[in-house]
Amino acid sequence: MSRRNSKYVPGIAQLQFEPDYDWEIKEAEKMYNDYNIEFKESNKIIYKDCISGINELPTESIDLIIADPPFGIEFDSMESIYNRKSEFVIEGYSEIKEDYDVFTLKWISGLPRIMKDTASVFIFSGWTNLNDVLTALKKAKLEVINHIIWKYQFGVFTKRKFVTSHYHILFAVKNKSKYFFNKFENYPLDVWDIPRNYMPGQKKNITKLPEDVVIRIIDFCSKPGDLILDPFMGNGTTAVCAKLTYRHFLGFEINEKMKEIINDNLSNAKLGERYRPYYTFMPSLEELIEKYPNIRKYLENKDNLKKISKFYREQFLGVKPNSKSKISDYF
Repeated sequence: MSRRNSKYVPGIAQLQFEPDYDWEIKEAEKMYNDYNIEFKESNKIIYKDCISGINELPTESIDLIIADPPFGIEFDSMESIYNRKSEFVIEGYSEIKEDYDVFTLKWISGLPRIMKDTASVFIFSGWTNLNDVLTALKKAKLEVINHIIWKYQFGVFTKRKFVTSHYHILFAVKNKSKYFFNKFENYPLDVWDIPRNYMPGQKKNITKLPEDVVIRIIDFCSKPGDLILDPFMGNGTTAVCAKLTYRHFLGFEINEKMKEIINDNLSNAKLGERYRPYYTFMPSLEELIEKYPNIRKYLENKDNLKKISKFYREQFLGVKPNSKSKISDYF
């Protein structure tokens, strides 16, 4: 077992951390405007079955795929359980008519061809269909990188089993050595505790993902200007989140009655409104010192300033943080 060369000081790892990639707002906007999409079908929703639609897309054209496929549940009989009033659910939602494993393999098997080597796919699944999704990914030769658990605050009351209050999110890639991943947190966990945002009185599809979940995926696995595909667009959440973070989008949706809802959601989303340089996600130096008081003594040594990230160095020196400064600017 190897031994630590220096004394462990809590909080130092965070002090030395900085995002793998970062862009100021103007840079992100320019990347969005300059991105060369080689086909016409971008920043739009195509109202057709995704299986045939995916087959028509150009080879290696997609940077990121976010998919929340039908769960194989007949929601009509579960409206009271889910506290969902039928008048606020848009008609036309259709569950699959074939075996779930057959359906899943059909749409997943088309993904590798359209994915760039740097691309990844995130698939939401309930636990009852998880094995079918994993099997389809394996048959499509897409490699699972993480099995993420998204925990939320809702769960159907049970009497003889534990309440299910999570979804599975499978993070898979086409090329394990080339996929894009921007580690903008020092210690990103594979359990995400993100509440659902309920919208009583608003019309929507059967289910709606929280923007915070989708944007988290976008932030970690795409760059500004990238093209994001959602095969099951639903309420248009992926498209909205792409627009809010300076990404392009493309989606398929078989329910044309969702068109008005999706268009309204997109028109209400301002381009780049939720984009932030990733250093702004990091805790401030003041917060770190409050949590780890020993950091203060560590920072008194000027040689240690060369070891910490530019974000914390600039705060210590009283300079406004930005994503482009270098150590040589100060030493």
